[in-house]
Amino acid sequence: MLAVFRSFSTATCRRSVAAIKKRTMAGTAQKMDIRGIYPPIATPFTEKEEVDYQKLNDNLQKYAKIPFRGLVVQGSNGEYPYLMAEERVEVVRRVREALPQNMLVMAGSGCESTIATIQMSEQMAAAGADAVLVVTPCFYRGRMDSKALIHHYTKVADSSPVPVVLYSVPANTGLDLPVDAVVSLAQHPNIVGLKDSGGDITRIALIIHKTSSEDFQVLAGSAGFLLPAYSVGAVGGVCALANVLGREVCQLEELYLAGQWEQAKVLQYRLIEPNTAVTRKFGVPALKQAMEWFGYHGGVCRAPLRPLSEADARALRQDFSSNGWL
Repeated sequence: MLAVFRSFSTATCRRSVAAIKKRTMAGTAQKMDIRGIYPPIATPFTEKEEVDYQKLNDNLQKYAKIPFRGLVVQGSNGEYPYLMAEERVEVVRRVREALPQNMLVMAGSGCESTIATIQMSEQMAAAGADAVLVVTPCFYRGRMDSKALIHHYTKVADSSPVPVVLYSVPANTGLDLPVDAVVSLAQHPNIVGLKDSGGDITRIALIIHKTSSEDFQVLAGSAGFLLPAYSVGAVGGVCALANVLGREVCQLEELYLAGQWEQAKVLQYRLIEPNTAVTRKFGVPALKQAMEWFGYHGGVCRAPLRPLSEADARALRQDFSSNGWL
């Protein structure tokens, strides 16, 4: 695996990045359209905790038949903090090769330092990513004020060969990307939007309102508040539950776009409890367990994440069955 990654030489990466930058500069008049539904895909592992590329490909073949706008690869649900840098890039490369070209690949490239994020963004672009999703650096969260974050994201966006999507996920980072920072960064020609996983609809609405003069798009970070986010101007969602109930999450989008609010509300209500179960309640181990029930490869997590207990698995199943999904 390391040999494969190292064979992707620095010179090759630089040539690829230069070519992508040339294409990007030719089309900067209008920012990339990212509207739609994206599952932040899980990373399957073998029992030895190695990336299982065959099972990944099996999942991708099924996802390609669902009307997703694209996939988020190496996001929080992909266990990216537990993957080595070369694994992160290789997973993106495999996904891009397997997917139809009309499906976007949004790759998580966030790292703790600005220089590492720039390098990872360039590598993700060279591996075939159409855009990069950049999570807030958070280890020194006490110093991550608006000034520091604006500087970080500006440097990343200045250097990235592909468009940048900001990523605020306070449940994992303990840090909300401040509204004033988002408003400032929305003016950058290479920053196209924000994935907001916080679930605060008033905050999402305020961001959409304050960036309305910019070509800036907001994606809900969860299926649990997808319809409310649409109601205040969000253009889509990156939803963990879409790994399991992909067609149903896409149906919610279709109902909203068709103005069928009553049907959309009923469906939204049925998604709330299973969504909470695979995110805040039980996390990635629950998502992977649910994937197994619905015909996908979830499998084991990489340590230190542990599998669900029998009691948690029963509670997870109840959250799906009580809403008519199992």
